[in-house]
Amino acid sequence: MCGGVYYLIEGQEVRTYFPNPKAQLPVRTRDGGIELLPWGRRKAQAGKLPLGGWARLESIYEGRWDKWFPTPVKLMVSQFMEKDIEGHSHWYDLTPGKWVQGLIAHWDNERRVYVVTITPEQEDAVHDRWPRVMSGNLSVPFSSSEGTA
Repeated sequence: MCGGVYYLIEGQEVRTYFPNPKAQLPVRTRDGGIELLPWGRRKAQAGKLPLGGWARLESIYEGRWDKWFPTPVKLMVSQFMEKDIEGHSHWYDLTPGKWVQGLIAHWDNERRVYVVTITPEQEDAVHDRWPRVMSGNLSVPFSSSEGTA
């Protein structure tokens, strides 16, 4: 489900995990820059946006995120971390040209980013959710075709 990420920003290496209330994700801006936004919301954090750090693609298609004015974004991470069924962490590299899809949710002045997740196609998949890894342009919001947007 993507419990951690690794990225470079301004020459600094950052490895962060969702449980950290200060966790931020690097979002590609329209002008090509990077903006750091809070990664989801935890129970102890004030706000009106959904709890958690992930948005199921199916729930986006069903309109469950519409009240938060979702905006699809590219998360500029180099690696993401998943735990196996025994609780061991595994880091996965993103190849050049690939990125993880995120969703920015808005409520008044509150903005947070969530990792968009999909159901793995493999029957023997260890996880029931996986980050949506994409390539290409972000031209169609939450396109239903996997691999491009």
